[in-house]
Amino acid sequence: MQVILLERIANLGNLGDLVNVKPGFARNYLVPQGLATVATEGNIKLFEERRIELEKASSDRLQAAQARGNELSGQSIEITGRASDEGKLFGSVSVIEVADAFTAKGMELLKSEVQLPEGPIKNIGDHEVQIILHPEVSVDVNVKVIAE
Repeated sequence: MQVILLERIANLGNLGDLVNVKPGFARNYLVPQGLATVATEGNIKLFEERRIELEKASSDRLQAAQARGNELSGQSIEITGRASDEGKLFGSVSVIEVADAFTAKGMELLKSEVQLPEGPIKNIGDHEVQIILHPEVSVDVNVKVIAE
């Protein structure tokens, strides 16, 4: 199924690209989220008329993400948890705890923006966590997990 992308999507394409995707991906995710529209002749003409407006909105989102990235870069948070004598946590620290800790610190962060490259954190110590604010903006932050 061919769709027109209405914004940049990682690993798929840029604003205005005509891409072929599976019908379920288009119907269930791209179109309902407003990320794409079905590529018909009418939609292509409508997109070309709105291209400048969409490009401006896209650049505004990129600038906002870069501003948030500058605010978050170099930041660190501490999360406490119960741990054994060997330093292993009883449970784990997931993206929800990381996002909540940043929000409590006054920096709004969604759990979908937090990426844990090695999965949930299961040991105490310092861990690098990647925050992806936009397909072109990512920031590494430090999460320090300490025992209660």
